[in-house]
Amino acid sequence: MARTNGGLIGKRNITSFGKNKITSILETGNHTTQPGSKLAEAIIVAGGGAGGPGVTGGRGGGGGGGGGLITKSVFLVCGNTAYPLTIGAGGGADSSGNNSVGFCSTAVAGGKGAGSPVTGSNGGSGGGGSFPGGAGGTGTSCQGNAGGVAGTSSPNNVGGGGGGAGGAGASGALPCGPGRGKGGAGGPSTITGACVKYAGGGGNGIAGGNLGTACCGGGGGGGYPGAGAYAGCANTGGGGGGSGRCGAGGSGGSGVVIVKEFNKASGVWNLRTLFKERTNPATTFPDGTLALNVDLNYLIVAGGGGAGTNNGGGGGAGGYRATGFGPSPLRGSAVSELETGTYTITVGAGGTDGPNCNGRGSNGTDSSIAFPTTITSSGGGGGSSPTTSPSVGLAGGSGGGGGPNGRPNGACGHAGGAGNTPPVSPSQGNAGGKGGAQPNGCGSTSGGGGGATAAGTAGVAPGSAPTSNMGGCGGAGAPNTILGPDTSYAGGGGGKRSYAPGQEIPVASGAPGGAGGGGTGAAGGESPSGPNNGGNATVNTGGGGGGGGDNGAGGHGASGIVVVRGPSAVTFAGNPTPARTLSTHPGGDKIIKFTASGTLTISK
Repeated sequence: MARTNGGLIGKRNITSFGKNKITSILETGNHTTQPGSKLAEAIIVAGGGAGGPGVTGGRGGGGGGGGGLITKSVFLVCGNTAYPLTIGAGGGADSSGNNSVGFCSTAVAGGKGAGSPVTGSNGGSGGGGSFPGGAGGTGTSCQGNAGGVAGTSSPNNVGGGGGGAGGAGASGALPCGPGRGKGGAGGPSTITGACVKYAGGGGNGIAGGNLGTACCGGGGGGGYPGAGAYAGCANTGGGGGGSGRCGAGGSGGSGVVIVKEFNKASGVWNLRTLFKERTNPATTFPDGTLALNVDLNYLIVAGGGGAGTNNGGGGGAGGYRATGFGPSPLRGSAVSELETGTYTITVGAGGTDGPNCNGRGSNGTDSSIAFPTTITSSGGGGGSSPTTSPSVGLAGGSGGGGGPNGRPNGACGHAGGAGNTPPVSPSQGNAGGKGGAQPNGCGSTSGGGGGATAAGTAGVAPGSAPTSNMGGCGGAGAPNTILGPDTSYAGGGGGKRSYAPGQEIPVASGAPGGAGGGGTGAAGGESPSGPNNGGNATVNTGGGGGGGGDNGAGGHGASGIVVVRGPSAVTFAGNPTPARTLSTHPGGDKIIKFTASGTLTISK
């Protein structure tokens, strides 16, 4: 006899549809499951270790180790039950982090970076060693990795990077460059729907030379002589950055537990009925929403980074994420399996230049669409300034441009900030360009900010040739036709240009910003009317600001934009009215554009 349950043996149930619930627990307490929950998965991240303090006499501290990362695959839970969870705090001054505990598992705290003594502490991931030659601490099996060994020779007394859940901390003995003493990579997780890294190691501290940078996954950046280091990011388990000389190391980032409960009824379903009901346009969920059963495309551009002042690097473009339109290598997958309802739209603001014409630019802010799985583009990185230690560009959607080394006869310009931070696929941006060297102690050029399709170029050292004193160009943005016209977004800001040696007179213009709204860098020297300022980026493009000239201000980054496009079967509405624009493409598609934050309502 033919079976009515699709040929499967088991109880025939009336088909119902639920929605998975994802919860991030940021503080110690109880997590109560949904009444019908029976299966779950989780990640448990411990607090990161603090970076090591710098030591008098020119010894840079090691980066703090990331907290241990545990990934628990599907396991049984009871519905409507409180599960106690402990969220480990990040390590304070010169301390390791704290354990996180939940669901019968303990993630081990990140080890602190070394100061004196010179050996990094063991932990979930080990802390980096400090100069001279200190060994990194060991990591815990299946949770993290070892910290890096410190350098052994002057003049760059460099500590090792803290270990991360995805890789060991880099050695401080590597050649001059941004990889030296870098924190170990964070460990990836897709539990939230996006690929996010946790428990990255902190960057090293130095007593001269280049900054030991942090890696993705929440690790803090290292310090510089006389300057404090950066803390690991909260609720990522990132290690704190090591300090340079006498400064304090950065604190470790606190841990987190993320739980995904699978909302599935028990029994065996009729497969034919399941398919029919899931694809039925009239299917109503228990909360009254309808399945859209269409694909939606989007463009999400974050705010661009502000440029550095006083010989500053160009600001990095805001992160660029798109589907359906624009360069094919950068197209993600259209959003499907959505329901009718209202979703929060965030449009990121552009970053500003450094304070009082004397500092590094600030990052732009993120743009996002809060679909059931939030899609986020990250703010562009701020451009560097040689008057701020360290004078590297900041990481972001695209990285800010690096500054000149600020010292006569210096061989190394400072590095641009990393792009695609935090990492997503396809990539949301590129790195900023490196600042120019000062081989003759005269003139200075800075790197361009990264753009959506290209990295910023490096500043060229001053010399006799007319083009040798050029600041780095901003990286090109991405063209996109989601609104109809072919418009470019997310161009990097241009770097500051120098005057030629022996000719302390203004030059005509600075380096251009990248296509997609990037601001133009300032010209070298000072004009008769005063300092030359970098150009602001074009509003609602996510472009980075142009680098500031001698004693001049940097350009501001541009605000971002969010666009959603769908077939004629859907209806869009949005608030507030001034922030959104509705249109219909000649082919029938519905389009809604947000130039400021608001809400998107989708119906059918």
